[in-house]
Amino acid sequence: MDLAMTGYWLVLPCLVLSIPYLRRGQGAAIHSVTLLFLLISSIIVVVDLELYKHWGFRINQTPLFYLGPESLGSVQPRSLILLIGLLGLLLGLFIFLYRKVVAVQFVDLQPLSLPFTLVMLLVTASLIIPIRSSLTVAPMNSGVVYFHKTKAFPNHAGINATWNFFNSLLAQEHLNYPSDFHKGTDSRAILAQLEESVNPTRPLLTLKRPNIILIALESFTSNIIEPLGGKAGVTPNLNRLVHEGILFDNLYASGDRTDKALVSILSGFPAQPISSIIKYPEKTQRLPFLPLVLHELGYHTSFVYGGDIGFANMESYLIEGGFSHITKDHDFDDSFMNSKWGVADQYVFERLLQECDTARAPFFKVALTLSSHEPFDVPMKTVFQGADENSMFLNASHYTDKCLGELFRQASLRPWWSETLIILIADHGHPYPNIDEGMDRGRFKIPMVWLGGALTRRDTVIHTIAGQPDIVNTLLSQVDKPHPEFLFSKDILDKRVKPFAVYLFQNGFGYIDATGEAIYNFDSNQYFLNTVSDEGRKNASAYIQALFDAYNSL
Repeated sequence: MDLAMTGYWLVLPCLVLSIPYLRRGQGAAIHSVTLLFLLISSIIVVVDLELYKHWGFRINQTPLFYLGPESLGSVQPRSLILLIGLLGLLLGLFIFLYRKVVAVQFVDLQPLSLPFTLVMLLVTASLIIPIRSSLTVAPMNSGVVYFHKTKAFPNHAGINATWNFFNSLLAQEHLNYPSDFHKGTDSRAILAQLEESVNPTRPLLTLKRPNIILIALESFTSNIIEPLGGKAGVTPNLNRLVHEGILFDNLYASGDRTDKALVSILSGFPAQPISSIIKYPEKTQRLPFLPLVLHELGYHTSFVYGGDIGFANMESYLIEGGFSHITKDHDFDDSFMNSKWGVADQYVFERLLQECDTARAPFFKVALTLSSHEPFDVPMKTVFQGADENSMFLNASHYTDKCLGELFRQASLRPWWSETLIILIADHGHPYPNIDEGMDRGRFKIPMVWLGGALTRRDTVIHTIAGQPDIVNTLLSQVDKPHPEFLFSKDILDKRVKPFAVYLFQNGFGYIDATGEAIYNFDSNQYFLNTVSDEGRKNASAYIQALFDAYNSL
């Protein structure tokens, strides 16, 4: 792979050397091209170094989608200084080596003859060999460097970051998922069986049309929730609240980014590897939307967020989704903008309460938190001491939990409380505090808690294995009925539901059911882990194929 990237970088200098009878300007042209390539490569390598510890995959086109002031604000100032220093060091070292070893060869260039030009053109053409790294029909791909059977990190270490970035740019232009991943019985039929709801759901509400507040908690991994086996002391309020409502303790995020979570939660459409469907409004506008269905049932819908709602195409998706009102960062007083990412959670929750007080019933409100997002700057005295990112993440999560405690204290005093269902769910997991690999199931396990005065049950735990897309039909079963247009959503509360969950990461997916788990990598085309039954493996591949087909057809 290193040779392949070298081959790409050599094409232009070799063509310059092939220009006959050129003396003046040839050395300058090669110097300029080389310096440009050194700068590009150094930037990619340094950015990859920072992103990998957060995302768990080598740099590709994904950062370009999130490029903006918000993404830069996610980096700690200390880390930013170190990265800029490292960039300067790398670039300076490479330029020094280039000047000492290579540039001196172009001091006394002689006019080039026609035979030399022909030889250089032949050399240029031969670069196709290292670029393809193969004489067969299969060109270079990231899977050729994979060698470890169970761990992602050593395989990722073999990937050339610069090659991977440019290869992903080219692949993104014509992204179309394979139509032959699942071989055998029709994948759509298997999906329908997996998601089928045939039994009356367990009623959990005191009324048919309660107010609904759904709060998506940024990065609230189960690893910080004590009732889910997480670290003690991080979320004392949530630990207490689970006993006041219904805890779903076997729920998994569909993906690893907030934009993927929104589509999974509100459209029942799973995350995808490589890309995110929210990038393509022409596709998302054809999705089904929970807010639109609830609107038809008489609900008034709105969305509350303290950050830039235009980030990652969120605004276009939410507008298409039928939210009649969207509250964003500019709707808050400037004094509340005390975080690099946006308005701190306590002020967002205050705004949420205010809007609920004036909303017509029944209402459906969605709030998205942000304080537990990097760079973890929160308006609270430090509880978990330490300047490392792990400690700062725990501290920021503790702050959001504190805000949740106050939100529920105040909400329980409101007149609309007795007719309201509140759903707490994480948007995705987080590498901290357990330093899980990007494909580990622990990275995707998240809490979901149903609370509020409209619930008929308290201190209840639902153990059914489920995923984020299942929220849609589970909720609709309580207020109306499951809707078949949400193909990937099952009613978790159906007494005979098939318990399973699927999560997707950058280059693969995980599948979990009652028999075990499987983790598949698309780069190496193999399972890193496979303890599920044969039927489970068939269900997993059929689910992924149905997802690919649905994505391609939108």
